Amino acid sequence: MESHHVAERRALGRFRTEQPPYSILARGIEAAVLPVCQRYGMGVLVWSPLASGFLSGRYRPGQPVDLTAGRAALTPARFDPAIAGNAAKYAAVEQLLALADEVACTLPELAVAFTVAHPAVTLAIIGPRTMEQLEGLLKGAALTLDDAVLDRIDEIVPPGVNRYQPDGAWSPPVLTDPARRRRPLRDRAAA
Repeated sequence: MESHHVAERRALGRFRTEQPPYSILARGIEAAVLPVCQRYGMGVLVWSPLASGFLSGRYRPGQPVDLTAGRAALTPARFDPAIAGNAAKYAAVEQLLALADEVACTLPELAVAFTVAHPAVTLAIIGPRTMEQLEGLLKGAALTLDDAVLDRIDEIVPPGVNRYQPDGAWSPPVLTDPARRRRPLRDRAAA
């Protein structure tokens, strides 16, 4: 919003696109980013629709995770099922796998179809490593999810909620720096 206001005040070109991470497990952008993009007619090129592999079906509760290979090697705490914060991700994946079975598609297909179903999303950037992965993800892009399926996804991971922080996603200082979201200790009590 601020960049649009500055561009308008200075008679400059404004931003035309946004490139945020977005997936069933990372829906935080639905609260502010996507509505702003819609309001200003911006293109939205989302990335990581498979949530760094969580929505590939590769990571499952109760199954061992090799924390020394692939994405898990880069950020093992994010994939370690023993870490309490990861339980919600793994539970969501299981429910989404069941939903994908009901819809007669794969979990990656469901994940890609979900991202492109949002009216603010222009396209989803996919990152297949093999031809088989590419073909599967393209099936997801062509899959139409009806309202009942999208409602079920909303029940599993509510709109605007992040169950997962995408790799490389920018975190604003107002969230990462505790001093920016806390009054000084002497000023915390109501006067």
